[in-house]
Amino acid sequence: MDGLNKNEQIELATRMEKKQMKEFMNMYSNMVQRCFDDCVNDFTSKSLGSREESCVMRCVDKQLKSQERLGARFQEQNAIMAQSGSLPGR
Repeated sequence: MDGLNKNEQIELATRMEKKQMKEFMNMYSNMVQRCFDDCVNDFTSKSLGSREESCVMRCVDKQLKSQERLGARFQEQNAIMAQSGSLPGR
């Protein structure tokens, strides 16, 4: 971002924020769909049964932990690449 003027920096930051929000919403939507498909199977009541509710909670917890772990591994690899000087643009 060093070579960009102030307006270009603002535009780039705005685009990055929008992209991150889109990726978050996509991840959230996929998690909701997966946990619903895996856990909800009784449509005779408008509320979740205790079994369904605990399944959804475990599913969401597992999904969030896997995303957290994936993010941590990505950061580790990024740091290794930065130290070795093999990041693009460096």
